[in-house]
Amino acid sequence: MEEKKKAPCQTMGIPKLQVPTPKDYLRKHSKERTYERPKRLPVKAQVPPQSDRPLMGIQSEKNFIHANMAEAIMAVAKKPLHACVDQRRGDKYLLEGSGLVQKYLKNKDFGVTPNYILGRKKEAVEGRQERVAARWECLQKRRLTRLSSRKREDILNGLKTNWEDLNKDFQSLSVEMTTIPQRLRKEKLELEMKQLEDDIGALEKRRFIYIAEFNKDSPSI
Repeated sequence: MEEKKKAPCQTMGIPKLQVPTPKDYLRKHSKERTYERPKRLPVKAQVPPQSDRPLMGIQSEKNFIHANMAEAIMAVAKKPLHACVDQRRGDKYLLEGSGLVQKYLKNKDFGVTPNYILGRKKEAVEGRQERVAARWECLQKRRLTRLSSRKREDILNGLKTNWEDLNKDFQSLSVEMTTIPQRLRKEKLELEMKQLEDDIGALEKRRFIYIAEFNKDSPSI
């Protein structure tokens, strides 16, 4: 059997509907919605009937005076609240929560570094050690040697001394340059001083300096 492929709510041709009769014509206000008003609840309770009589003659044997006395005696005394009065009118404010009472000094963990901070410090130290090891390995591969601080200071002092000597020679030049050799000498001194200034700045900015080893087979830069 073949399965019928028919979508729901669809027909073929003109739909078959019931034709309205002339008696069922559209009347006025027939499409409007009608709302029912909710029933109003009584505001006051109803008056009890006359036959409803209350129970009379019921008395309690409890001695409320002695009960209140016993409750007051057995009650725990209230602790006075710590307050501070700082005005002549007598206005006071509670010390608890004001920050003036050093209540956290009595805690057992006061002054102890939290565990999460110790963990972060440990992770930072391990990461720094890993970076240093990786950098050292890279330097070993490139055959670089680190310049000691003493040699760095000696080189820096030597460069400054050379710059002072060149500056002294530059200051001894004449103001008016009449010949070509004088101009060439001035330009040469300026270039050498500029190169020394760049070298001194590079050494002063960088704390660690690495030098490449010179090999005959593989020249270094």
